[in-house]
Amino acid sequence: MSDAARAGRNTIGDLLRRSAERYRDRVALRWGDTAWTYRALDDAAERAAGALLGAGLAFGDRVVAYGRNSDLYLIAWLACCKAGLIHVSANYALTATELRYIVQQSGANLLLHDPSLSDNAAAAGVRTVLFADALDGAKGPMGEQVSDGDIAQLCYTSGTTGSPKGAVMTHRALMSEYVSCIVACEHSAADRVLAALPLYHTAQLHCFTMPQLMAGAEIVLIEAPVPALCLELIERHRITSFFSPPTVWINLLRHPDFDRRDLSSLRNIYYGAAIMPVPVLHELRQRIPGVRAFNCYGQSEMSPLATVLRPEEHDARPSSVGRPVLHVQTRVVDLDMKDVPPGEQGEIVHRSPHLMLRYWDNPAATEEAFAGGWFHSGDVGTMDADGYLYVVDRIKDVINTGGVLVASREVEDAIFTHPAIAECAVIAIADERWIEAIAAVVVLREGAEVTEDALLAHSRQTLAPFKVPKRVFFAEALPKNTAGKLLKRELRRAYTGQTSAVLGMAASA
Repeated sequence: MSDAARAGRNTIGDLLRRSAERYRDRVALRWGDTAWTYRALDDAAERAAGALLGAGLAFGDRVVAYGRNSDLYLIAWLACCKAGLIHVSANYALTATELRYIVQQSGANLLLHDPSLSDNAAAAGVRTVLFADALDGAKGPMGEQVSDGDIAQLCYTSGTTGSPKGAVMTHRALMSEYVSCIVACEHSAADRVLAALPLYHTAQLHCFTMPQLMAGAEIVLIEAPVPALCLELIERHRITSFFSPPTVWINLLRHPDFDRRDLSSLRNIYYGAAIMPVPVLHELRQRIPGVRAFNCYGQSEMSPLATVLRPEEHDARPSSVGRPVLHVQTRVVDLDMKDVPPGEQGEIVHRSPHLMLRYWDNPAATEEAFAGGWFHSGDVGTMDADGYLYVVDRIKDVINTGGVLVASREVEDAIFTHPAIAECAVIAIADERWIEAIAAVVVLREGAEVTEDALLAHSRQTLAPFKVPKRVFFAEALPKNTAGKLLKRELRRAYTGQTSAVLGMAASA
């Protein structure tokens, strides 16, 4: 790399070094009783990078990170960026078989893991090392060989429509996205942040934790979004900024501590990673008076942020995901890649420097994703005349019932307005008459009772007859991944072929 290229370089390692020089002895990260200053975090990342290179890894080697949230997990990510290694994100809930697939598909050279995950790690077919044993090496000048265009991470998709695909993310793409996040989400050095969602997931790491470190915030990191702990920490640390997907916000709202804890410090709250039911959004804003809500929409291949609905835009457009952020251009198109008229449905497509470079070792999927020179999101949406985007549904979640298309979100919003409902998921199940029948799977609030007939009658008040569910199933909980994303594919498998009568739907949960 030339001297001029080094002088103009803008990598994630450079981000951390600049923050360390700017914020120095301010607290960057709290993990339990440990407080990492910005300088200490940068120093730890450099020592960890030295340890990884000293263990025989070379520039461009892939390192799988298989663990729950911790300060060591974050340091390992930063160390890979400084050393020119490619960080491979792996959901800590993966089975040994699923983990082996990612190891083999990425061509990984090393797997870092938590002690509790040792059995699965040992079966992955690659050299394994505990996080704690791999990250303490000799400090040295790191990152001189790393350039903006080099690969920083392989982000594996959740695999809801097949085997997970590795989205290839460069330093340049991620750094571009961090700037968009800071502008759109108003991250600042004044933020005291609770980071509770998994760092392996792009939303927590790349929409929040990394841009917030870039902006000089103080981050309180915990292993998982346990409702009682989240609410206690918001009160104790006077947290001002918190992100979670709708499922976690629902769990917080239903917890008895929600009204017992002092949440008045919360200034900015964020939701995303799934569609937020509008009734839940209204409840959230009412129960935290004065809080500013941001709706963040995107996907892993976008680093992942694409659009944001800002606080002042929520009253007029509560169901919108906002407008494209600083470095994103978004359209809604038909099958011929022509813009559909305002208000009409089409596929959401993007252009952005945030975008992945390609899918790792998967040229066919890459070609399909970028057909026509735009990235195809797989989401159905509409855009109004002012450029505000509305996500109707995932293409695979739109229900074709008797030849009529119905968005599952519209039905979910209608059911959510019933006071007995805590959670709801609407799915298509195979049906001899309708081909696909609309079915609702609901979880009741604690102590609530309601019958299937009552819920159907409630739905008929706001939905056209063809949108009213044919069946209602009651469940104790809805299946979710570790990032809080609802797994509708599991519901479809579980309930196809069943009837409400078989499950005794007239009973309360």
